[in-house]
Amino acid sequence: MSQLETSLREKRREAGLSQEALAEAAHISRQAYAAIEHSDATPSTEVALRLAQVLHTSVEDLFQLPSQETGGIEAEWTKPSPALPDTPVRVRVDRVGDRLLATPLQGSGIQHILSVADGIATPGPSQDIANVQLWPVSPQDGARLVAVGCDPATSVVASYLHSDQQVELVWHEESSQQALEQLALGHAHVAGCHLFDEATDAYNTPWVERLLPFPATVVTFCVWEQGLMVAHGNPKQIRGVEDLARPGVSMVNRGAGSGARALLDRAMAKAGIGPELAAGYAREASGHLVVADAVAAGLADVGVGVKAAALAAGLDFIPLGSERYDLVIPNHFLDLAPVQQLLHSLRRAGLRSRVEALGGYDTTNMGIPVAG
Repeated sequence: MSQLETSLREKRREAGLSQEALAEAAHISRQAYAAIEHSDATPSTEVALRLAQVLHTSVEDLFQLPSQETGGIEAEWTKPSPALPDTPVRVRVDRVGDRLLATPLQGSGIQHILSVADGIATPGPSQDIANVQLWPVSPQDGARLVAVGCDPATSVVASYLHSDQQVELVWHEESSQQALEQLALGHAHVAGCHLFDEATDAYNTPWVERLLPFPATVVTFCVWEQGLMVAHGNPKQIRGVEDLARPGVSMVNRGAGSGARALLDRAMAKAGIGPELAAGYAREASGHLVVADAVAAGLADVGVGVKAAALAAGLDFIPLGSERYDLVIPNHFLDLAPVQQLLHSLRRAGLRSRVEALGGYDTTNMGIPVAG
């Protein structure tokens, strides 16, 4: 029996080749190939190289040593421990500065994907520490960038950054205020926010100065459209925030500390509508796409969020205003290679066009630092 694990079968099928065709191309017998594919034989270096060449991949992608469970490590919980001693939870493990952080993936809201975990965690020696059992091939020491924020376009940025710069962008969805608070705690490299400060009539920078205990650079990501999402065709004939007080109209809101909630509150106050008059005002969703899904599923007649989320869910959209969404980067992380690669990608026309294609995004100033 071979001491190697192999992905030959998967790679061969992806290439559309039969065992016989691949064996012939690699100049070995079909029987020898079958034994290698079933891990019944170990290929010579020459044969392994031939197989990799035919499949246009590397030997390392085709053959690996048997998986070994790695030793346990200790990491800081980024949130209060959700784990019971006998019930491990899936976690992402990220290195931010000189800290190793465990972020639970269970109970963290739905992001329309099941995130890949780095291991499982149980409570550690104190309430702030997790005992993490890493699975083999855990990339927490690699080119990984940790971001927090609420922008649905982050998944587009992550895909582009991975293909353009070979950097893995890990996104933890949080409201704008929570994102800055997580950044202040050292739990991320980058935070996204869209918070208006009425005292200064400015976006984001006053909040950054208030909430962060260290110098940071603010970089524009986009100006986006925020508004009310309603079912296709607008069956309740909702025209603006004044209709939130109408009998028979129910809404779904964003949580306190989110920019969308703050925008809605300002619009409602201007219209003279108190929260008690809007049915469903206290019903909160964890993100823009979750709001859109709730409206699309008929769980609410109207919700607040970005235009891109409405378009993605096939909803109609009633604008309330435009806001600047910025990325905030601690100055002590600016020289990190993944951060520089992110900033480089933000200035690329390819990324801008992909984000604008989502709808409701103006990326004219993407990547340009905001004056303090």
